[in-house]
Amino acid sequence: MYRKFIATIAAASIFVTAISATSAAAGDRNRDLARIAAGVLGIAVIGKIIHDNNKRDERQGQAVTRHRVEPAPVYRAPRVEQRHKVQPRPLPRGYGHQDNRARRDNKLLPKQCFQSFDTRRGSVLMFGRRCLERNYRHANRLPQHCVQKVRTFQGNRVGYDARCLRGAGYSLARG
Repeated sequence: MYRKFIATIAAASIFVTAISATSAAAGDRNRDLARIAAGVLGIAVIGKIIHDNNKRDERQGQAVTRHRVEPAPVYRAPRVEQRHKVQPRPLPRGYGHQDNRARRDNKLLPKQCFQSFDTRRGSVLMFGRRCLERNYRHANRLPQHCVQKVRTFQGNRVGYDARCLRGAGYSLARG
């Protein structure tokens, strides 16, 4: 709105200066006509600004309707008498301790295989394939869609994209 207002004022000032330049040669009658035209133009601009402000106030005063959504009913389990209450069975001894640790260790990739290769487009972070085959027991189980071939200044390198492996659940072994 301010841009339109400034543009209107600028156009009006150019119009008035053009009329005043010609009115000096024409005489007093043309000067009076120019003043009247400038006054009418000024009143029109002020009227337009007032009209726009009133329109904005009307829009802000409109009511916003909102629908109240009833919450979903809460399910409550039926009451069970004390004598029929079911006791959960205990887990087998040693459940989850060794298996989870071994499974977690299978997803830890050796730190020395995480390498940065310089290419024309910048550096690429990946795990070298040969290094993983030598230092990681489960290299043959790595996801094949993460394999990438990179052209470096020292030749072509084949490895596994670090972000892709992280998305598949693998992480870098610390230490």
